Amino acid sequence: MHPFQKLFSVYRGLPRPLYVLFFATVINSAGMFVFPFLTLYLTSRLGLSQKETGTFLMLVSLAYIPSNYLGGKIADRFGRKRLMVISQIISGLLYVPCGFPGIGKAVRWFILASVMFDGLTDPARSAMMTDLTTPENRRPAFSLGYLGHNLGFALGMIIAGFLFEHAPSWMFWGNAIAILLAVTLVIIKVPETRPTHEQIEASYGSGTSDEAHRGNLLQALLSRPYLIIFTLLTGLYGFVYAQHRFALPLQAKEFFGANGAVVYGTLMTLNAAMVIVLSTPIMTLTQRWKPINAVAFSGVLFALGFGLVGLVPSVFLMYLTTALWTIGEIVNATNEGTYVANHTPISHRGRFNAVLPLLGGLGWTVSPQVIGAFSDRFGLRAVWPLLGCVALLAAAGIWYLGLHELRHQKR
Repeated sequence: MHPFQKLFSVYRGLPRPLYVLFFATVINSAGMFVFPFLTLYLTSRLGLSQKETGTFLMLVSLAYIPSNYLGGKIADRFGRKRLMVISQIISGLLYVPCGFPGIGKAVRWFILASVMFDGLTDPARSAMMTDLTTPENRRPAFSLGYLGHNLGFALGMIIAGFLFEHAPSWMFWGNAIAILLAVTLVIIKVPETRPTHEQIEASYGSGTSDEAHRGNLLQALLSRPYLIIFTLLTGLYGFVYAQHRFALPLQAKEFFGANGAVVYGTLMTLNAAMVIVLSTPIMTLTQRWKPINAVAFSGVLFALGFGLVGLVPSVFLMYLTTALWTIGEIVNATNEGTYVANHTPISHRGRFNAVLPLLGGLGWTVSPQVIGAFSDRFGLRAVWPLLGCVALLAAAGIWYLGLHELRHQKR
């Protein structure tokens, strides 16, 4: 077997709907034009201050809270596919009016509404991925989905940078078209995956980490204390990682002036290109690691990657630090999802995939507002050492949690 074929053989034998979801993810991500440039759009096109922009981005994150919770309940009760299709169609259509001239600052509220409907979809999408996999093939399956996202994102960022400068309306219209094309694939090729009543009943007493739970959502969550602590600690990673969309483009603009948007675009392309090239080999290299240990290691890479950004105004340093936090992102992405999926009861997958991202997303939610206010007072270059310390503390906490869980299992 050719080495290239051998490298990607890890993705063979997965359920067919996962390959369909892979292509849908590529299409959706290739059209993800709005969010990577949203900070620059709000500040340079709409004239919002850094603090106002941070506040709006925090509001966007908060919009996920009610929609995620509702989406989780609907996904567990009525099914994953129906919810995904309806909410994604509405989410895509809400981008259409954003591209028309004269809409002005009202564009923010269409974006906010679109995010809320996309938030309905997230628990169903995550639960569907877990439904289609087992603990044995979950890591390569999650890696494939992550690879699809970044493959599309790498293609999309090249186009998005051009659209931002020359045809901003098509940022929104292109995003809408991509969402609708992706959801069409799901309609045609992906079946409903919600576990049957018989499957849930058969899970009781199995002793597996994803054994069904008879209690309500709160009782089910409290029965998984390690999962809750893990989620809160990885939320600190979210606080740090969120700055690749907020402080990083602003830092590029401060360092390089008019060329800042172009530099930032190339950083995001580097990020996506590294993910495409390195996701499979890194996943293969870390496959024998315990997922929680791999997640802890990723925090060290986040600490280095974000902590060193502001040292000197150097394009080379921007590329180097982006490479470091990108490797951390790759290590974290599939291992975090695997740990969560393995510890989620089969009876509550939709609801857990709604609530846990809310707990873990608290860091991401407050990050733009906190860092926006911090940078207004102390300057952007002071942001990066703070982020490095947060990531390092979170990594230490996750490593200790893994040791404690191992000791508990041996009793």
